[in-house]
Amino acid sequence: MAVSAGLLEDRPHYGIMLMLGAWFLFSLVDTGAKWLVIVGLSAFQLAFMRYAGHFLISVAVIAKGGITRDRFQTSHMWQVLSRAMLLVMATLSNFYALNFLPLTVTSAIMFSSPVIVCALSGPLLGERVGPWRWFAILLGFVGVLVVIRPFGEAFHIAMLLPLFNSLSLALYSIMTRKLAGVVATETMQFYMGALGTAVMLPMAIWVWQWPASLLDWVILISLGVFGWAGHQLLTNAHRFGSANTLMPYTYSFMIYLSILSYLVFDHIPDHWTVLGAVIIVISGLIIWKREQR
Repeated sequence: MAVSAGLLEDRPHYGIMLMLGAWFLFSLVDTGAKWLVIVGLSAFQLAFMRYAGHFLISVAVIAKGGITRDRFQTSHMWQVLSRAMLLVMATLSNFYALNFLPLTVTSAIMFSSPVIVCALSGPLLGERVGPWRWFAILLGFVGVLVVIRPFGEAFHIAMLLPLFNSLSLALYSIMTRKLAGVVATETMQFYMGALGTAVMLPMAIWVWQWPASLLDWVILISLGVFGWAGHQLLTNAHRFGSANTLMPYTYSFMIYLSILSYLVFDHIPDHWTVLGAVIIVISGLIIWKREQR
């Protein structure tokens, strides 16, 4: 189920609004996941519910136009499934890391992914990476080291999981750029939900615990709803604005999470986490500015 690249529209303001909305929904997913791991639910169970809800909504959206075989077909199946698996692995590692780390730490490390995208743009996309962008790449990894502090008392082995998450999200971002406008959003959403549900189901059954309250049930179900809606907005955002235009607005995620982390968990990030996050953001903005030029 493909769409022509000719359907892409040059409406950057609309794309920016969609991007801001997408990252707000993702911040709600992470906050909900943090709440649920604190009350004792497993990361496998959370990841399963995240993708099971996503899958059911995707099927319902496709069914509105009639369920036929061609509605699930695409000539880019390998890329669509690989993209989905990258996000599934990133989601699981992120949820597991939330057992040990504050939201502000996982988000700061995760946002080294634009830096990793730039580092991979040479070998994967054949783009030339000049000295300014190499400087930004090194600066970004300095920011990650400031957050992690690998040789200090603040270091926790779980900090390696957001790094893996960053790599997975970088590759996911590259594939999303390649598939946006080529494969229908609904098709990518369907296979993401289907793959995540199938992969996580056996492990979710093994560790399943029933939520203790109605609030926990609502949060658990919301993971899939907000996750689906966020990716719907994110994928469509790339149809209305270029990646260079949209990239700076991804950092709204850290702002959202900092506010929610304080409101829900009464957590204020330490000065090293703030400093590292600022360095990572600066490195990403340098890359963005050079790519604009």
